[in-house]
Amino acid sequence: MSPVARTWTRCLRHSTGLGRYRQQVIGRRWQTTASVASHGLTPALVTRARAISDEHADLTSRLASDFDASAAKKLGQLARTSSALKEYEQAQSAFGELQSLLSSSDEELRQLAEDDVEPSRERIEIAVKDLKASLIPDHPFAHLPCLIEIRPGAGGDEAAIFAGDLLRMYQAYCARNDLRTTLMKYETADGIGTSSSSTTAHVQEAVLEVDSPGAYGVLRCEAGVHRVQRVPATESKGRTHTSAASVLVLPSIPAEGSQDMGESSFDDPNSDYYVRPADVKTDFMRAQGAGGQHVNTTDSACRLTHIPTGMVVAIQDSRAQPKNREKAWSLLRARIAQMRREEREAEIVSLRRGAGAGKVGRENKVRTYNWSQQRVSDHRSGFDLRNLDDVMEGGEALDRVMDSVRTWMSEQEVLGLVAEDEEKSRSGKPS
Repeated sequence: MSPVARTWTRCLRHSTGLGRYRQQVIGRRWQTTASVASHGLTPALVTRARAISDEHADLTSRLASDFDASAAKKLGQLARTSSALKEYEQAQSAFGELQSLLSSSDEELRQLAEDDVEPSRERIEIAVKDLKASLIPDHPFAHLPCLIEIRPGAGGDEAAIFAGDLLRMYQAYCARNDLRTTLMKYETADGIGTSSSSTTAHVQEAVLEVDSPGAYGVLRCEAGVHRVQRVPATESKGRTHTSAASVLVLPSIPAEGSQDMGESSFDDPNSDYYVRPADVKTDFMRAQGAGGQHVNTTDSACRLTHIPTGMVVAIQDSRAQPKNREKAWSLLRARIAQMRREEREAEIVSLRRGAGAGKVGRENKVRTYNWSQQRVSDHRSGFDLRNLDDVMEGGEALDRVMDSVRTWMSEQEVLGLVAEDEEKSRSGKPS
């Protein structure tokens, strides 16, 4: 039932005894529909949404007479925005009718309408949020598994120990959320390792493969420089040190390309995942490290060098050369795909920065973990949480921090859409 119909029904039921006058609602009752409903939803975004809704209607009519698989797929992609726009327009219309009742000379009807102002405002807020979210395109890698690369930064031994802490944090988080993980690469100051359980190991590089569909979309918010402020175990005077570790989240590329990846195949030169074999130099060598049976006695380690970019990937975790080569190729494809994606978005990123948005990468300090205050602060979303232990254990507190970042990222995407539309308007290009 609409707010207006609900108000009329209540009016008939209550001829007397209307209750106390609600001053806080009356103070807002003259607010216009436009000002209530805007909430950052610019005319450019509404125009974009209506264009998508019109396309959805055209496809619906076309499919009614002639089915086409690609058109049906496109229809499904547009349905969310079309539905969200319909709800947004209905919420605005209902609030406009409610405004007319608030201006009524009938005091009884006016006071009843005041009770419906807040629910109507909340409905508009939800509709605006859903509409903005529907306009944000899905990230092309969001449906893929992912690789989490962790390396120590500034801070020496303490940074290397913190890198191990982050690795265990993500392993615990994935275990709690039923995300399958494999420790793809784990190198410490003592050489190759197979277990991340040690809390004092000096991690030089760790690559955690999260082999569950959609893991990239869940964890990509973790990319960046993570800073720690605490007293190291080796500090005799009790002074707090600041160290850092970098986290890079990459899409995990399967051994063979597929339609599920959103690309035709690894053989398509237009694909983000395409790597020309002739551009890659392959070297096999004996593994380096503390030794052990079969480790340093065979040429099992594999190093791939992508000549055009100079990108180097080396894997020596397994005793089997083919296994190491497969892992190296997977990691190389992931890094190149991420690099190409970032290069293609360079122009859009500059527009978003001009609109107040930022880029998320490992060159940016994204989060601080303060041991003495038991505080975790995310510098992107501005979210502070004083439950450090649960965060480091991959608990629900980490979920709250990550949720705040995802919300922030969505807001940046909206700013990006606004900036793109404004740029197109200035240049005279169609949206």
